[in-house]
Amino acid sequence: MGPSALIDLSALRHNLQCAREAAPDSKVIAVIKADAYGHGMFRAAGALESADAFAVARVVEGISLREAGFDKDILVLEGCFDGAELSAASRHRLELAINQPGQLDMLEQAALPGTVRCWLKLDTGMHRLGFQVSAAEEAYRRLLACDNVHRELRLMTHLANADDLKDDASRMQISEFIPLEEAFGVPASIANSAAILGWPESHREWNRPGIMLYGASPMIGGRAVNHGLRPVMTLSSHLIAVNHYAKGAALGYGGSWRCPEAMPVGVVAIGYGDGYPRHARAGTPVLLNGKRVPLVGRVSMDMISLDLRTQPDARPGDPVVLWGQGLPSEEIAECAQTISYELFCGVTSRVPFRESA
Repeated sequence: MGPSALIDLSALRHNLQCAREAAPDSKVIAVIKADAYGHGMFRAAGALESADAFAVARVVEGISLREAGFDKDILVLEGCFDGAELSAASRHRLELAINQPGQLDMLEQAALPGTVRCWLKLDTGMHRLGFQVSAAEEAYRRLLACDNVHRELRLMTHLANADDLKDDASRMQISEFIPLEEAFGVPASIANSAAILGWPESHREWNRPGIMLYGASPMIGGRAVNHGLRPVMTLSSHLIAVNHYAKGAALGYGGSWRCPEAMPVGVVAIGYGDGYPRHARAGTPVLLNGKRVPLVGRVSMDMISLDLRTQPDARPGDPVVLWGQGLPSEEIAECAQTISYELFCGVTSRVPFRESA
């Protein structure tokens, strides 16, 4: 009767095709970092085998993919941070984003078993990782001269505000990037999911879809269905109790929600211990027997409560969907003042995962 998460692998493949159709002249680097945004990195990599490459955040993620038998090109977006990681990246044929001078120093000083393909990352406005535009030419020359670096360099940047089509920051970042792209004459990558869908001028030889692969909109206020995307994760559980309370009865911790009339209240076996967001407010929709009912009271570790006035015949054992098929994750995220990324990544290890092909 506890919660479970169903991963629809056909939806993953469909969403990858959507990324290709939105930018038909670009190759796809499928981003599967953070355990594929909580969906399971190995199962996602298997389903996304037709992608042109994978991207992860850290060297250890890339190594685990290699040890699991995945032979596709793998880009490590944070690069490496010590000699041991650099040596391991070389042995496992991982591609590295070069984000800062210390990573250049390591490359120049290392004795590696082979060359490493490198992506020079520029900070065009994200202000997180990457070389300033003014330092890009020197970094590029150093990479070209380094014996440990594969001869084909690549260039990349990351857009900070691509999820907001009304914000001109993305266009400004792209305009910062283009002169260096043209000067260096190397393959490049700019577009994340939001840029793939909303900023066609950012499409380059390589694009990097992430959240769109998992069936959530990357746009502010957006919905996956508007982009033709299908939800990959459906988080579900069951009703475990139906209680009847008098008008004025206070529900749950703190008694923050009171029954406006005599009414039935359902209890569902899921809570923040499973990854359901504690800050989901009263009124957050839940699907019970395929129909919406509102959350009432505070989310607790193992349970939530539902207003059953529109489903007075509901019984213990009835199925409940928290997000996914029929209930957009973006809507639940908005009710909890967060984003779909955090919902997906927050599902805990005590929730069993199932797959459908």
